[in-house]
This record gives sequence, structure tokens and C-alpha cells, in this order.
Amino acid sequence: MRKLMLLFGALFILCSHDMFLKMDSFFVEAGQPAKILLYNGTFDQSDNVITRDRMIDVTLVGNGKRQMLDTSMWTEDGNTTVLNFTSGDPGTWVAGVSTRARNIELSAEDFNNYLEHDGVLDMLELRRGNGTIDSNAVEKYSKHVKALFQVGEVKTEDWKTPLGYPIEFVPRSNPYDLYIGDVLEVQLLRDGRPLGNQLVYSGFAGGGHSHSHDEESEGSGDEAHHHDEVETRTDENGLAAIKLNHGGQWYLRTIHMESIDEPGLTHESNWATLTFEVAGDGHGFSDIATMLLTVGGILAFIGLFIFLRKRG
Repeated sequence: MRKLMLLFGALFILCSHDMFLKMDSFFVEAGQPAKILLYNGTFDQSDNVITRDRMIDVTLVGNGKRQMLDTSMWTEDGNTTVLNFTSGDPGTWVAGVSTRARNIELSAEDFNNYLEHDGVLDMLELRRGNGTIDSNAVEKYSKHVKALFQVGEVKTEDWKTPLGYPIEFVPRSNPYDLYIGDVLEVQLLRDGRPLGNQLVYSGFAGGGHSHSHDEESEGSGDEAHHHDEVETRTDENGLAAIKLNHGGQWYLRTIHMESIDEPGLTHESNWATLTFEVAGDGHGFSDIATMLLTVGGILAFIGLFIFLRKRG
């Protein structure tokens, strides 16, 4: 029975992976029916729904007000949990979900594989260094996810609102003021304080969710690429800079894990994600403006050519 429980635990933790808040489009019109999708799996696919009893906070923040939503507003669509709501006034909005902690028991091998697979590399190195690499684990984990979406054209300051989750990303600028090629700086908070030297991963829809610590890095050597997911670390102020080199839907993710000395437990982890959309795939002024300037330049050149031929 104990081996069977360990097997089920391993399957659960290795299949559930991260949690993300997604939308068909993060650009919505004011006062219209809308929905937020809660993915539990990868950024491209949800493996299972989240039961309402796990949700200890469901929040929308917009126009300076925080609304606590009832879990009855959620429905299910296959393996995806769906929040149906009516969008509010124009502005940059924040959505958040925080889950209640659960425990999972894993064999040493399954725990190490999970750390490797999900990029919790600091804990893996710690286990190798302190001689606990062959020790089984009982982990307490919880997940805390946020999304930023833009309602209408008006930009507001709500994007910078901390939700008070055990761990969360807080942007230092509005992602909806940024375009392809810009850099988004975010601060990672743990219990409201900056969390330094923490591994953070970023990626975009269709870019995959796979990680390798051994890939060729660029810049200072603190970043590595694998299937378009980028690894970086926060600095001593909990800050990380993310180069937005693609248009479309983006995510940031991290898992902060510590060894703990509590009865029946060996580790505690808090998972955080942040999702948003980068203008450029049909929404961005920069792409449209570039196209118009290009077409305008060509037309101006043709007009000048015709004018000079007529004069000649």
C-alpha cells in the first residue's frame, strides 16, 4: 500500500506541474461577458480541474478596487476550470487565485526527478551537497497565480497591486505599455518581501514547457534556453528582467522550496505564475504602425517617381 501511495503521488506531482490563469485573449472590451481559464498542467494544456475547496482566494482588481469572487462562479470545461464574469470598466486588471496547501509523499527518486523536471535546481543541488539525495520526501505545496489583462484602451495602475499571496510576481511597469523587443522588469515577493537569488522561468504560448540547465546560455551566463523557455535569477532586490522577444501570451513561473522541520514533513514549496499578453499579434500599435509607415514609404516613393517622370 505504501508503494502504491508513492506511485500515485509521483504521478500526481509529475503530471500536475504548474498552474496558470489564461484567457482566449487578454484584451477584452468593457462590460462584456468574459472568462478566465485556470490551467493545471502546462501553459499549453490543462491536465485536470481544480476543485473549489482548494481555492482560498479568488480576486479581481480593477479601477482601484479589489473584488473577492465566490467560487460558485467557476465552471468546468473538460480538464479546465473556467471563471465566467462580466468585464468591468476600462483599465489594466489583475486576476488572482491562491490555493490551500496540500501534502505529497514521494520516493527519493521521484522527488529528485520532479525537482529536475520542474527546474527546482537549487534544492536538487542542496540534496546532493548535504547527503540527502537518497532520502524520501513529504512536501507541503500550494500554488498562487496571477494574470494581467487589459479592458478597453484606458491604462490604469492596478497592475502594480500586490495580492498578499505567500509568493507572487509584481511587475515594475505595465506590460500593456510594452511591445515586442521591450524588457519587462518584475519583482518576486515572498511573504511580502523581495526574494533574491530565485530561479525564474519565462516563456510564451506554443513555446513549450521544458527546461534544461545545460543549454547554451547568453548574456551573463545566468540564463539558459530550452524550447523557448528562458531561465534567469532574481537579484538581491528580487528583481528579474524579461526580454519580450515574441508577441502573444506570456508566462513567468517559479517554485520556491525550503527544507522544513515540521512533524511528518520534509519540504515546503510555494508556486507562483504570472500571465499576460504582449501586443504584436493583432493588438499591437507598434506592428500596425510599422506596416503603415512601410506602405506609406513605398507609396511616397512611387508618387515621387511618377512626378519626376512627368516633369522629365
